[in-house]
Amino acid sequence: MTIRYSKLMKFFRIALVATTLLPLWAQASQDGLRERVYDQSLPLKERITAMQELTGLKPDAKRVYRICIWDIFGRSGPIFSAALQQQPKIMQFGINVEMVPYTSESIMVEELKSGTCDAGLMSGLRARLFNKYTGTLDSIGGFPEKDQMRLAFKLMADSRSADHMVSGEYVVMGIAPGGAAHVFVNDRAINTLAKASGKRVVVLDYDPTQARMIAGVGATPVVADIVNAPNMFNTGVVDVLAAPLAGYEVLELNKGLSPNGGIIDLPLTHISMQLIGRSQVIPNELAQFVREAFYEGFDQIIERVEAEEHRVPDKWWITVPPQDRAEYEKLMQQARLQLRDEGYYSGEMLSLQRKIRCRTDSSREECTNMVE
Repeated sequence: MTIRYSKLMKFFRIALVATTLLPLWAQASQDGLRERVYDQSLPLKERITAMQELTGLKPDAKRVYRICIWDIFGRSGPIFSAALQQQPKIMQFGINVEMVPYTSESIMVEELKSGTCDAGLMSGLRARLFNKYTGTLDSIGGFPEKDQMRLAFKLMADSRSADHMVSGEYVVMGIAPGGAAHVFVNDRAINTLAKASGKRVVVLDYDPTQARMIAGVGATPVVADIVNAPNMFNTGVVDVLAAPLAGYEVLELNKGLSPNGGIIDLPLTHISMQLIGRSQVIPNELAQFVREAFYEGFDQIIERVEAEEHRVPDKWWITVPPQDRAEYEKLMQQARLQLRDEGYYSGEMLSLQRKIRCRTDSSREECTNMVE
């Protein structure tokens, strides 16, 4: 009887140890799979297999992910066309995707929130509502040069940035370049900040930060949505419009510039388009592959953007004198700091942007006076 009792107790002890260690073994197995997913030195096929084992996502012809694309020109627009080129890359990960165009960014965003869309491609300005870190990529004056933006996008696609890509219920699935944003004016005399005083300037209805900055230089903010803003400039309702240079021809901005207007030869920033997914539907491990695919398409996308930018006639450019350029940069830095302190911008991203700018030009004052 004693021997049987001893054996029974030994069995229970072994079972207890096994029960205790089982979650640890399971966690170690998951951690190992996750490491393989994020190890960008491994073959893609091996990483995808690890992702499928980790997440349980297997190829399923019946499951179609609805990817909503904002393009003010709808199915025939350049953004939707570029998104369609990414579709085969996404499908190589074993998932079926359906691209659906939306001409209203605000409606698309609401459908993403409601779950009608599994993911939505939107402007970086709007993406800040879902992820402040990547949304700050579009900060005013953040990237004066294209190569600075390229480096930042490369870092965002690196697996070491994966933790930053998830915020609450949403995950950043990809970031694409939208080109440089410039200030368009209907009067070439508005070539300094001081001369913008009293002028009417378009500000986007969902971004209260813009109105505050415009009022700060003595101008009058006029609220509009992203679709109506170009038309307000073209019809003379407003005097100043900040817009992507690539939109010059498709938005017919020559109408607002004629006859005496111009474009300030100083980019406010280089803007982004961001694909935001629902993290309950799109695991971050799967999103990592999509982020890498987006960055691989950087050159192809920027080539199309620059082709549109080159359609701008030289006659519209307004050269900014060096002393005024310094004034612009100082004002943009002050705006970034204020918006950081108010919680609109990510301080961590602003710091990264400063490091990238200083890597390009170490003589900048901000490289020694590090306030960001």
